[in-house]
Amino acid sequence: MAIRQIRVDDDEILRKRCKPVKEMTPRIQELIDDMFETMYENNGVGLAAPQVGVLKRIVVIDLSTDDNEEEPYCLINPELVFEEGEQEGEEGCLSVPGKAAKVVRPNHVIVKALNEDMEEIEVEGFELLARALCHELDHLDGIMYTDLMEPGTLHKVEQE
Repeated sequence: MAIRQIRVDDDEILRKRCKPVKEMTPRIQELIDDMFETMYENNGVGLAAPQVGVLKRIVVIDLSTDDNEEEPYCLINPELVFEEGEQEGEEGCLSVPGKAAKVVRPNHVIVKALNEDMEEIEVEGFELLARALCHELDHLDGIMYTDLMEPGTLHKVEQE
């Protein structure tokens, strides 16, 4: 496993649409492992493949905290199939370091995807998980949270 360089907001790869993964290969598995390691090293809760320079439809998400053991997700070829409700909250992004803004997202979503064994799975997310799923899936289509933010809410945040 290796920590990969995170592409930042002016990198054109972040604006491109990713291609589906056709089969699990050692290279794809290595990418997934590296994505988890890179996300953890940078204190992120999610990471999409284009953020490490790879135009594949893969995202990883882990909302675990010291108080809360969530299972980490690896989603291959994810597709948003249901959304309802609305929430407004602060979002940041490893590709937009040191900044955050208010973004309106659905409060409840369902995503269909493949897991690392290339088996179909369904992930249902509420609140923070719904926000993280939408944020990471947007990356796969070249959409950044700064495209969706409430006008005038982008601000600097202290980095840990």
